[in-house]
Amino acid sequence: MFDLTFLCDDMFQGLARWLRAAGYDALCSPGVPDGELVRRAEREGRILITSDSRMMERRIIRSGRVRTLFMPRGLTNKEALAHVIRELDLKIGKTRCMTCGGVLKDVPKESVASLVPPIALNAYDDFFRCAACGKIYWHGTHWESIVAALRRAAKKK
Repeated sequence: MFDLTFLCDDMFQGLARWLRAAGYDALCSPGVPDGELVRRAEREGRILITSDSRMMERRIIRSGRVRTLFMPRGLTNKEALAHVIRELDLKIGKTRCMTCGGVLKDVPKESVASLVPPIALNAYDDFFRCAACGKIYWHGTHWESIVAALRRAAKKK
């Protein structure tokens, strides 16, 4: 389930962030040529997400060596997330770093006191640090809307 990893093409940078919110390791490499994107997906065992029909014609993809999910064009990021969840029967898990996809670790409030805005420090008790990039997170006012959007995306149609 959560061992699936993704590589999104340029068109799906926002989707990569939503997949991270849903608990998945999802990367996006803007500006990387298609050939390198496909090779990276193969090398790292990632599912390539694209709407590029020309990329889908590559032998390495047609043969199944690179697992690929072809996305319909024109979807919003949340619609694209719902599509991926339905197509791959994904479950929603613990959110990853929205910036880099790293695992978020609980950290004591005191350890981040000088790193977060005073208003957040006064309002919240639970803080998280990305094990990869060090970014600090907390479940602020926006958190409920993120959770609600994830629940809507995960609803079966």
